[in-house]
Amino acid sequence: MVSVVQLHPQNGATALEPLAEGLGAEDRALVARALEFAEPLYAGQALSTGEPVWPHALGLGASLASIGIDAAGRAAGVLFAAPKHAREDDALQLAFGAEIAALAKGVEKLYQLRVATRPASRVGAGTGTGTKRDLRAEQSETLRKMVLGMVEDIRVVLIRLASRTQTLRWFAKQPSVERRSYAEETLDIYAPLANRLGVWQLKWEMEDLSFRFLEPELYMRIARMLDEKRVEREQYIADAMAQLRDELAATGVKAEIAGRPKHIYSIWNKMRSKALDFDKLYDVRALRVIVPDVKDCYTALGVVHNLWQPLPREFDDYISRPKGNMYQSLHTAVMGPGERTLEVQIRTEEMHRHAEFGVAAHWRYKEGGRTARADSAFDDKIALLRQLLAWRDEVADSAQWTEKMRAAALDDTVYVLTPQGKVVDLPAGSTPVDFAYALHSDLGHHCRGAKIDGRLVTLDTPLASGQRVEIVTAKSGGPSRDWLSAERGFVKSHRARQKIRQWFNAQALADTIAAGRALVERELKRGGAGQAGLEAVAGKLGFGKAEDLFAAVGRDEVNLRQLQLALRELKGVAPREAPPLPASVAPKRARRQGARGAADGGVLVVGMDRLLTQLARCCKPVPPDAVRGFVTRGKGVTVHREDCDSLRRLAERHPERMIDAQWSGAGGSYTVDARVTATDRPGLLRDIGDALAREHINVTAVRTQSRDELAFMNFTFDVGNLDQLKRAFMTIREVNGVIRVARG
Repeated sequence: MVSVVQLHPQNGATALEPLAEGLGAEDRALVARALEFAEPLYAGQALSTGEPVWPHALGLGASLASIGIDAAGRAAGVLFAAPKHAREDDALQLAFGAEIAALAKGVEKLYQLRVATRPASRVGAGTGTGTKRDLRAEQSETLRKMVLGMVEDIRVVLIRLASRTQTLRWFAKQPSVERRSYAEETLDIYAPLANRLGVWQLKWEMEDLSFRFLEPELYMRIARMLDEKRVEREQYIADAMAQLRDELAATGVKAEIAGRPKHIYSIWNKMRSKALDFDKLYDVRALRVIVPDVKDCYTALGVVHNLWQPLPREFDDYISRPKGNMYQSLHTAVMGPGERTLEVQIRTEEMHRHAEFGVAAHWRYKEGGRTARADSAFDDKIALLRQLLAWRDEVADSAQWTEKMRAAALDDTVYVLTPQGKVVDLPAGSTPVDFAYALHSDLGHHCRGAKIDGRLVTLDTPLASGQRVEIVTAKSGGPSRDWLSAERGFVKSHRARQKIRQWFNAQALADTIAAGRALVERELKRGGAGQAGLEAVAGKLGFGKAEDLFAAVGRDEVNLRQLQLALRELKGVAPREAPPLPASVAPKRARRQGARGAADGGVLVVGMDRLLTQLARCCKPVPPDAVRGFVTRGKGVTVHREDCDSLRRLAERHPERMIDAQWSGAGGSYTVDARVTATDRPGLLRDIGDALAREHINVTAVRTQSRDELAFMNFTFDVGNLDQLKRAFMTIREVNGVIRVARG
């Protein structure tokens, strides 16, 4: 049952009729109820522009009716300011339900964007420099995405566009210093949105009014060139459409005909972009003919040329020769009724869909360079929204349309503001860490906290569109490895993850260079060469600069023997050969396998002099381990740790070949085996390697095996003494997940 609603006598039918055009009785009652609810609520209230709220609501609602939006959308448009002025938060929902309340609140949310859109419209304003124009275009494009991305229902954007149109109408009646900034903002943000969504009625009015405020002299000059008012031009188009429709029907061609007069701002843009005089514009009035198939296109073209005289050199066949974006249509210009020029476009339904929703979409080439950086995914969603808006008129079930519209919401991106009002677009789910890295790598590295709308939050807090984000930084330090953990959720964007990895890689390289530098400088000091010899040694070993040599030494790509040989050659000293030994005492292979410490005289065998010694590979003793020697056949004396199992078995079989030994106290490096047991996880081997590198320990071999979620690792590395070995073990034990470390 439809309730009867009584409006204020002064505004009753007069207010309702323009808003309820084309609606049934039940829908008319809904709009009437919205008017009745809003009128006392808006009494005495004014917008920031000075316009009274009630007339604004009526004009806004009439614009929504003119573009055919449904009853719920019109009611929400009338109630656009109700969330701000209602005494109770849930009053709107109680009176009209969740759908209309959500639409009205969505509009109020978009109004809050003016803090961002106003500064953006001023970026590059009034300047001819390309950089500022590009910055303005890029920021405007992001803001358009933000407007669409912040709403769950496209009707909210349509209400906002209607509201802006009404504001410009108010400025046309009440001039204000503010109207220039509103006009710039409209041309940057709202008119392009109306263009992309296909809301032509609002688009042309917003553009013409904005152009009038920004360039009043140019506007009046073009208006004088037009020999008719817009109403007269619209009537001319209607008459031409009717005449052509009759001629096509007589020929047997089924066709849909649409027409429009070109508006003043569009005329100015074409004159400027193509450097044409006004009398060379043949599409000031235009018709579009849509037919079933290609042969009908050429039949319709013949009808047009028989009906009206074609203009020379003003015919283009984009069907047989499509444009690069595969746009297809026949374009011709004729001298129409009353000897006035008229452009006619003829295409099939498929060609029209491609032109409106595909890569040839009208708005793409109209906006040109301003949208060059727009991403294809966003463009595809715009096309989907346009299709849904076109489909709306054919659907009886408004709930079904609303559900599809929400499914097409642009919800895979969030748009947040810097403290200065710049808009930053990020993947959905992004955090303040992603935001910091999106602005600058150094800001991300030094990020330690964040504020959202002035409130301190944790760094893993997901961001939402429209929020203002401020990063709290530290003067030193860097990112945390926790930020790379997918489970912790600190980072969503690829850019932030990449920058964090680059920072840690740079730190690892710095540690490697530091370790290599220490080893190289030690060898230079031993060889009597100062810092001046660094570049020469690097060049001798094939490196362009000293830092490359340090890195190679730190990674063990250049060993100490190679370094020592290079130093000797630079000093003019030939490498010293070991004196030949009888084959029964020491073959060359045994000498090569001898421990570096022993070769330098690191072990003394009691009672013997100049006897070849080597450190046992089974236990790898390190000073000051207690050691004993075992006399081998042909390989000199092998030195073992006293607790070595192999030595114990040798002593049982050959006690007569055991000999006392001790460390000589000479310096050197010694090879050690270490067994590590740890809980297996990604990055474990890297973390242990980093720990050893920080102790300047050269790892020569690694063997690892995983079993039952445990990792068993055998490391071989060089140390100078037992103290360094103990420090190495302590460092490994501190690595996350390590259970046990022991000598091999």
